[in-house]
Amino acid sequence: MRMFSSKVSAGALFLAAVLSTFSITQAQSPKTRTDSGAISGVREGGLSVYKGVPFAAPPVSELRWRPPVHVASWAGTRKADAFAPACMQAGVSMPGETPPAVSEDCLYLNIWTPAKSAREHLPVIVWIYGGGYINGSASMPLYWGDHLANTGVVVVTIAYRLGPLGFLAHPELTRESPHHSSGNYGLMDQIAALEWVQRNIAAFGGDPKCVTIAGQSSGSISVSILMASPLAKGLFQRAIGESGGLFEPLQLGPQFLLANAERDGEKYAVSLGAASLKKLRRLPASQLTGNAGGIVHPVIEPYVLPVSPYEAFASGQQNDVPLLIGSNAEEARSLVDVTHLKAATFDSDLEHSFGQLPAPLVAAYPYATDEEARQARLGLERDLRFGWDMWAWARLQAGTGKNPVYYYSFRQQPPFPVGSLYEGWGASHFAELWYVFDHLNQEPWHWSTADRTVADEISRYWVNFAKTGDPNGPGLPRWPAFTNTESNVEYFADPITIGGVANINSLSVFDAVYTMVRGKPFAAR
Repeated sequence: MRMFSSKVSAGALFLAAVLSTFSITQAQSPKTRTDSGAISGVREGGLSVYKGVPFAAPPVSELRWRPPVHVASWAGTRKADAFAPACMQAGVSMPGETPPAVSEDCLYLNIWTPAKSAREHLPVIVWIYGGGYINGSASMPLYWGDHLANTGVVVVTIAYRLGPLGFLAHPELTRESPHHSSGNYGLMDQIAALEWVQRNIAAFGGDPKCVTIAGQSSGSISVSILMASPLAKGLFQRAIGESGGLFEPLQLGPQFLLANAERDGEKYAVSLGAASLKKLRRLPASQLTGNAGGIVHPVIEPYVLPVSPYEAFASGQQNDVPLLIGSNAEEARSLVDVTHLKAATFDSDLEHSFGQLPAPLVAAYPYATDEEARQARLGLERDLRFGWDMWAWARLQAGTGKNPVYYYSFRQQPPFPVGSLYEGWGASHFAELWYVFDHLNQEPWHWSTADRTVADEISRYWVNFAKTGDPNGPGLPRWPAFTNTESNVEYFADPITIGGVANINSLSVFDAVYTMVRGKPFAAR
């Protein structure tokens, strides 16, 4: 039974009333009505923009580490003209990002809509930010939906709890839960935001039956989880994942299992001097996020995620929708500093970062010189963190799903300036975001004609996919679907080309190792 499920039927009646009596005004302060009350936004570049719209009650005090609950109704018209604080976090999600204002009261979303009427039924893209479940913000300028919305979609960016506030599992929390589970509060926030979209987005000119969830990095991992979660069934009709999924064998990630996550949560509480859940709930939020203690990952538990995404897809239990996924050619360049890496210390450096990796994985990236060692480390991290997961995700959906998969490899190298934090990173992790959101002009870099072509093409593919479930459209190179007999991958550069799965030889080693660990072959059909 979903959070807010008792409100859905009432929400349908509410929307019927809204559609019969209310339309989006085109004044300087556009107004519309949600199921909690009226709101007013701002007009920006021909769009109606609503910032800081609450989709759940503040998860504070006794609501800390509980599923999100319905936001209280208000009288009059609430202003939605300024972004809300981001959720409590440590650091920033991208280098050079201005740290956002933060608060434990953070369950808000933002909407960019081109609709002139609540009757337009436009496709909706719901963006889930990345940041390793440690940080991230729904209001970061790079994620603003202005350019995409101007092509005829409604863009929604949502917040969700992070770090220990979003993912703490603990025996006391499990005991107090009617679902006998704990952890995954951040994922419950994402589901609550999607339920809010179902109940309310028609009042903003959006179509609740044409919702695309999209995310990057841990936002993409969230997309893979939402496709696997029974709670999210019916809340979206398409999915986009950029550089992130959760498909490795659980034998290599035992911390994801509820019993182990509870054990880690107990240790974390002891480290804070909190002997009980009551004391934990009284601690300042800043104390919890200042020392995350590794409590920064989803949990396999009975309520939100009863089985791993791999198992859900392998058995055909996933929320089966059209899927667009991929990763970047040089993912690890922005994540790992290999400047001083030496061949002589390669193994010890790797073990320090990851523990003891299976020997065949390390052997798949041979090296002799220091420079070869640096390239080997970048290649291993690229495939370990992102490459294999995206290949696995594509094969699983192609094997058990009835809806198509579109698979890409992003290869365009942004003109990161010499001397900047980004120097030399190339097509690194998150490099595609400026192109996806068509936000090249947010940075005063020397963007080339090729960059602008790629940004135009990618953003159009994404919007087409949100509209129809197929990224193809007039004026775009044909993007064939990925299948397990024809492994078509669209290479994003100028010009766009079609190739096979990148780095297939080393990725195949991962398959062999993971098959040995699982005790059964990869489940592609």
